[in-house]
Amino acid sequence: MITYEYPLSERIRTLLRLEDLFDKTQFFLDRDHALDHHSALLSIFEIIDVAGRADLKSDLMQELERQRQTLLGLRNSPEVAQDALDKVLTEVEHTHAALSSNLVKTGQHMRENEWLMSVKSRTNIPGGACEFDLPSYHFWLHRPPAARLADLNAWLGPLVALRDGLVIVLRLLRESGRPGEFTATGGQFQQMLSGRVAQLIRVRLADELAYIPEISANKYALMIRFTAPGIGGWSASNRPRQAEANVPFELTYCNL
Repeated sequence: MITYEYPLSERIRTLLRLEDLFDKTQFFLDRDHALDHHSALLSIFEIIDVAGRADLKSDLMQELERQRQTLLGLRNSPEVAQDALDKVLTEVEHTHAALSSNLVKTGQHMRENEWLMSVKSRTNIPGGACEFDLPSYHFWLHRPPAARLADLNAWLGPLVALRDGLVIVLRLLRESGRPGEFTATGGQFQQMLSGRVAQLIRVRLADELAYIPEISANKYALMIRFTAPGIGGWSASNRPRQAEANVPFELTYCNL
């Protein structure tokens, strides 16, 4: 199954972007080649740009506290596994405390590093990180992998609490919805929300179905249009065309 997610608020949109960047960073950190570590550093630069909103950390802290209060209300409920509840509560409280203890602006530790900012400014230029442009960076890329990894982890370290916070919030958000089975007749699907509140819409369909959902939504209705590659596939210049067949898919409305 392939999952497509559509955020219905700017806050969730930002969290999804950060989640994607943290995942990419970790992927490249798990490898040893200099080009992998170059890509990891570029992803960290993107993280501090996206996370630069002054209220992002406070938003996460408020949401974690709200979830903590909700979870505390489930204490002693016979329908809830208390061991699992205690584990989630501990995770939420630990992450909230870590965010609270970090008093500086997100990414400030990197912005105060003149060498890193010089590298960042050059990497914003296509081909701008060549060895003749940044000989000191070329030297860093030729350091032993363990030394480069230690630097990268040091730069990423102050951002870990932010990552942990958004992972918890997005996990709870995704688990909040119940999937339903639907069919897009002739590649089109529309549903009135009828007062339903959602922060995230998830669409899943079998990967053997070569269709891509184009999702649009407002507070009144959800519309999904399934398209397929044009004649000749992705390598051709033909525009995607709307699916003519009925398309079965799974739909989930998620809201905290």
